[in-house]
Amino acid sequence: MPHVQFTPQLRRFIETPTLQSQAETLAQLLEDAFAHNPALRSYVLDDQGDVRPHVAVFVDGQRCMDLRQTLRPDSKVYVLQALSGG
Repeated sequence: MPHVQFTPQLRRFIETPTLQSQAETLAQLLEDAFAHNPALRSYVLDDQGDVRPHVAVFVDGQRCMDLRQTLRPDSKVYVLQALSGG
């Protein structure tokens, strides 16, 4: 089953689940995570339902901004805060 994990940077601010799901798309997998903690949605998605600019999502090692991305049964998804500045 696809697996999602949130990095410690996000866990400092909000409770984040690590879970496996029957999801077939990235959107479905994130919805499963949001079901565990609805407040997490506003940390990950903007008001239009897109991934926030300062959040990076990796699906099987590749950065992904498309919530329609299909997942394999063994997909690994990592969600982290992207750092900016210098």
